[in-house]
Amino acid sequence: MKITVNGETRETVSETLGALLLELGHGEARVATAVNEAFVPAAARDGLRLAAGDRVEIVTPRQGG
Repeated sequence: MKITVNGETRETVSETLGALLLELGHGEARVATAVNEAFVPAAARDGLRLAAGDRVEIVTPRQGG
């Protein structure tokens, strides 16, 4: 199915947000996520089913000044 991840259209076979994070190499990384502009807590990612056209945002924390 086609979804948008951080503004880029992607094809994925992942059915949940948790599976998508694994697919994209963020499996154990500390990231914040949102689907269709709604924040998704880490504990809810495996239960959140993705649908074609969903917009996913994955944000990684950065340090610096």
